[in-house]
Amino acid sequence: MRLFPSIRPYRKDWLRPDLIGALTVWAVLVPEALAYATIAGVSPIVGLYAAPGALLIYAALGSSRKLITGGDAATAALSAAIVGGIVAGDSSAFVQTTAALAICVGLIAVIAGISRLGFVVDFISIPVLRGFIIGLALTIIAGQIPHLFGVESVNGNFFDRIWDFFTHLDQMNLPTTVIGLGSLAIILFFKYRHPRVPGSLIAVVLGIIAVKVFDLGAHGVEIVGPISSELPSVGLPDVGLSDVGALMAGAVGLMLVGFAESLASARTYPGPDEQLDPDRELVGTGAANLGAGLVGGFVVTGSFSKTAINSESGARSQLSGIVVAGLVVLTMLFLTVPFESLPDAALAAVVIAALIHALDFVGLSELSRIRERGNPLNPGNRPDFIAAIAALLGVTVFDILPGLFIGIGVSLVLLLYRASRPHVTRLGELHSQPGHWGDVRRHTDAVEAPGVVVLRLEAAIFFANAEEIRREVNRSIGPDTRAVVLDVETVPYIDVTAAYMLKSLAAELTGKGIRLAIARDVGSVEDMMRETGLKGLLADSYVSIDQAVHVAEDGQGSPPDVNQ
Repeated sequence: MRLFPSIRPYRKDWLRPDLIGALTVWAVLVPEALAYATIAGVSPIVGLYAAPGALLIYAALGSSRKLITGGDAATAALSAAIVGGIVAGDSSAFVQTTAALAICVGLIAVIAGISRLGFVVDFISIPVLRGFIIGLALTIIAGQIPHLFGVESVNGNFFDRIWDFFTHLDQMNLPTTVIGLGSLAIILFFKYRHPRVPGSLIAVVLGIIAVKVFDLGAHGVEIVGPISSELPSVGLPDVGLSDVGALMAGAVGLMLVGFAESLASARTYPGPDEQLDPDRELVGTGAANLGAGLVGGFVVTGSFSKTAINSESGARSQLSGIVVAGLVVLTMLFLTVPFESLPDAALAAVVIAALIHALDFVGLSELSRIRERGNPLNPGNRPDFIAAIAALLGVTVFDILPGLFIGIGVSLVLLLYRASRPHVTRLGELHSQPGHWGDVRRHTDAVEAPGVVVLRLEAAIFFANAEEIRREVNRSIGPDTRAVVLDVETVPYIDVTAAYMLKSLAAELTGKGIRLAIARDVGSVEDMMRETGLKGLLADSYVSIDQAVHVAEDGQGSPPDVNQ
């Protein structure tokens, strides 16, 4: 595997845009890293610990030219939920276990990448991922809103957090509220009016200045407090083997969600002449997590917001990420003291502003419209909205970790549902185009052959849908049906179960005086039919629908003896 593929060969004219991209990303990454670390339940400095190694390792192993790895609100919240279920009341153990979780995620991703399992991420459908992310964003925002107003926050699901906030509004601290809402307004202003200006950094700097000038720490404004200015040490976290075993289950789900978001970010902002390799992306992001965990950091992933900033700033290669890593190291060495006066309300504003893009209610409404209007010809997309809502409610009602597994479970159920409900289309010859056959429900000039039912099977035929296809064939038969023609040109393959189903179906129809014919079978289908003996039993196998229908209409030949 060649190292640093996104930098070699490097062009001189890339240097300036890469440096501009690095400075812009650094200005956003630092405040977000501090904020996401608090979501993960660890000290803000841990967010900076995780960044340099992750950036350098991904640049060496990843395939995207523009992807920026680092902390993310969604994965940080999942990390806190997973670790919180194992460690309680021991802050030192929480930090160590958080780092161990990053290593577990990294190991699983690297092994999956080496095993070429990059396709696994496709098992989480976009609607389910969208619903899950919306629910996760709502839950995180609900947990950050109290910090905007100086109200004590609690753990729990979305509704628990919102209810607790409204029942404790009497705790609101005015200076904290001013800083929190002011910071949020500043960040959103620059985010939507001047997106290239690092609004998060401006809000953080102004918050620090306000605390220093007005001594707000003495007036009830919560601040970050002491931060170590030392670089992290490299080593394995101090956790027991029993804890590692407990972390693995959560690490699998966390890896899937993080990798799905990372791959989506890389695909949204491709580099010039870039060929993304999902398997290499797994190795790159996995190794980045190993690097983050070994220095006491937390789970990292490809960041959509920071990748967007990197791309919009003109960056052309991963040199921008390498420069960002160096700038973060300098930040840890020389700039941690000012961040000790950073108000928690400003960090909460950074988190909330960063998550607003995740509240994709427009996309959710599109799924709703698809469900309401539906498509009577192909209703397979209708369950997408239900799946998205199930994932959303799974997070907001049952909390983050159960919601993760509910989302993955819903994706698998959706996969099984679609696999077991193949699209079977009834065809007729088009009056306007003789010799061409189309869906009788789509084409008003489609005419069915008398006594012959022509069905197009628009899916692979295998054990999960074989009996459903048998039922569709039987439902299509009328009292005057003499023959059934199955157009299998769009069938990519059949398995043994499907082949024996067709053999059984042929025998069943023969008993009713109906012949079964196969039209336009492709190579893999023909091979399986031959291997199972079905090719010889179904003498009625034709290269075109026309030929099959004409033979059936003329009544030539006799139904084959499928019981021989």
